[in-house]
Amino acid sequence: MSQNKIDIPGLLSRMPLFSAMSAEDIEQIAENTREKRLKKGEMLFQRGDHPQGFYYVIFGQMKLAFSSPQGNEKVVEILGAHQSFGEAVMFMDRPYPVFAESLGDTLLLHVSSEAVFDQIEHDAGFARRMLAGMAIRLHSMVRDVESYSLRSSTQRVIGYLLQQSHAAPCQEGEQTIDLPTSKQVIASRLNLTPETLSRVFHDLSENKLITVQGKQIMLHDVAKLSRYDG
Repeated sequence: MSQNKIDIPGLLSRMPLFSAMSAEDIEQIAENTREKRLKKGEMLFQRGDHPQGFYYVIFGQMKLAFSSPQGNEKVVEILGAHQSFGEAVMFMDRPYPVFAESLGDTLLLHVSSEAVFDQIEHDAGFARRMLAGMAIRLHSMVRDVESYSLRSSTQRVIGYLLQQSHAAPCQEGEQTIDLPTSKQVIASRLNLTPETLSRVFHDLSENKLITVQGKQIMLHDVAKLSRYDG
């Protein structure tokens, strides 16, 4: 991973949260922002650590997860480029309820809570943008709970594949996608066991809806796949 110095003000100005700020305000935020580089498998923070701000992913992938008393890992979220995390915990002033681990070489920006709170004090628009971002995250989590509760394992996997393909459910024809992380992590994210995920992939392959080659999956007919209910 390159160790070249990055343009923190430039990166901040391209973030939706900071896009409406003046150059002067961006510079002030930048003074309280640090880059953090992680190798694959490196921990950013542990469950129980105290937040000092929030993080923004420039490139790479982060996994937010916790371990059960039985030692099983539950992946709460997989975050990629241009996504942020840690805002809500920062405002609550409570320890992290999850740990964060990199899934590949990753570059993050850490924006200090002091910079955020100072900006909120004199910019109502900034406060609204931050609230909107957290509301979107909450809405996504509610959808996840609904998915786990009401949708079958097959429907969850198909929904995930369609989400990764960015295709409209009515779209016809083949499309190839590359899974962004390991099948074990994806299974945990979908609240499935790895064995169940493998079984669903096998079933979809048997029905000639997909072809699995390692992390590459070919969707033979997006419209037909979206209608399949197992």
